[in-house]
Amino acid sequence: MPSAAAGTWSPAELTEIDTEDELRIASRRVDGSLRREVIIWMVRVGDDMFVRAAHGPETGWNRRAHEAGAGHVRIGTAVDRDVLFEPADPALAGAVSDAFEAKYDGRHPREDVDPVVSAESLPTTLRIVPA
Repeated sequence: MPSAAAGTWSPAELTEIDTEDELRIASRRVDGSLRREVIIWMVRVGDDMFVRAAHGPETGWNRRAHEAGAGHVRIGTAVDRDVLFEPADPALAGAVSDAFEAKYDGRHPREDVDPVVSAESLPTTLRIVPA
């Protein structure tokens, strides 16, 4: 399956972002190699994908992704891409929280969802952009 152009997600990738629960994410080291993958949740708002650290800004994968600015993600069978990590526009915080609520509440226990939509997690929000 061909990938979408750099900077955009294909329709198949957007469907995978919507339907799959988990994302495998790895940031790049200074030498360009990938760190170990971490499994996290992701959501779609419009045609963009967002992730958050459930336990605040000192969460290792999130801190490294902010610092690196680049990495790789895998989701289901449709997404296997190099990406850029961008701090999300704070004006989208509510929409991203709503997307996490809509996608994961009812499918996962509240004690797993609450940290992802907490005030502490808001500054950890990253927009994932295909490289």
